[in-house]
Amino acid sequence: MIRRSTAARGLALAAVLSVGLAACSTSGSGDGEGEGSAEPLVVGTILPITGSLAYLGPPEVAGVGLAIDDINAAGGVLGNDVTLESGDSGDSTDMSVSTNTATDLIGKGVQVAIGAASSSVSQNVVDQFTEAGVLQISPANTATELSGVSDLFTRTAPPDTVQGAALGSLVLDGGHQKVAFLVQNETYGTGLRDNVQKSIEAGGAEAVYGGTGSGEEFAPGETNFSSIVTDALAAKPDAIVILAFEETKAAVAELVSQGWDFDGTTYLCDGNTADYSKDFDPGTLKGVVGTIPGADPAQEFKDEASAWYEESEGSPLTDYAYAAESYDAVILAALAAVKAESTSGTDIAAAIRSVSGADGGTEVTTFEEGVKALEAGDDIHYKGVSGIGPINEDNDPSSAFIGVYNYADDNTLVFDRAIEGKVEG
Repeated sequence: MIRRSTAARGLALAAVLSVGLAACSTSGSGDGEGEGSAEPLVVGTILPITGSLAYLGPPEVAGVGLAIDDINAAGGVLGNDVTLESGDSGDSTDMSVSTNTATDLIGKGVQVAIGAASSSVSQNVVDQFTEAGVLQISPANTATELSGVSDLFTRTAPPDTVQGAALGSLVLDGGHQKVAFLVQNETYGTGLRDNVQKSIEAGGAEAVYGGTGSGEEFAPGETNFSSIVTDALAAKPDAIVILAFEETKAAVAELVSQGWDFDGTTYLCDGNTADYSKDFDPGTLKGVVGTIPGADPAQEFKDEASAWYEESEGSPLTDYAYAAESYDAVILAALAAVKAESTSGTDIAAAIRSVSGADGGTEVTTFEEGVKALEAGDDIHYKGVSGIGPINEDNDPSSAFIGVYNYADDNTLVFDRAIEGKVEG
């Protein structure tokens, strides 16, 4: 049972950017000296409240908030309640949003920052957090370039080598040999495209449009897909893979207008595998397949996360992408602080692999169980709701599940199955 309390209710989860003098302050963040700190743990969020990934904000915010509730209900970290400072990551079309949020969170003394959702956004702020001694944990970044990027960056989502292989296998399983990629020209899109293309080429298929080195990617924020779709269809593909965010709606609309048959021929990824019931006519996406890193969370967790969000924001969750990964990111950070006997960002970073199971140890599934085992002198292996394996030396999950989803007649997602993959390295 996931325990909830009212102790952390009333947390302001809307993005509040308060820059100015905060830019000059780093007090309260990790000091980088590993000397330990008994100060209360302050968790910050740099998650998408605005921008093309805003649909991912609610489940991620709910995962963080629910985790903090559960931690505080179990006695907090080192005798103190965990507190939350919320912030907006925006997206890759305006990096000033994430830069300002990182400055704001550092000034407010966070030791751990959860986010961003966009890999490009994390690349924009990772050095900023690292220099301030703040541990950044992304629940959603998948770009391979982020593997080992900093001792103070880790993630609970797998790199694109895992999702790329899974998505490529689905394309091949569909019997496709000529694949067109509609891919956004930024780290997430091109990185995932490269890995999917590698997978399909290993199976004898080819990229006929939008492949690596083609120069046929579209810019983030693109709204006019007329010529892009015309050129893609002229290559005579038997499958299309769309790797984008909010731009997907415009791309799909153009594909519809040009007569593309979506059933069994079209594939989406975590950046756009979402509920489109309010965006397209019934039946538009029937037979489309999408992937999202992470196994489908247990219904109990979904119910708890949705109830938390409804109480906080006034509405239930409509999807759960990365909610489990966000929850596990906070629990891992809190357990690492307990193990390190410190809330310094650098000390938490040094202990997080161990509590994730990298050193083996007693399996635990809740923060409370983990604290009891640590206090007994045991190493622990936190097995969280996301199902990831222990964090490896590149600060990536050593294994992870990729959820496979089918679209129903009403353009909503139906979970099909989960594919487990190992992370290279």
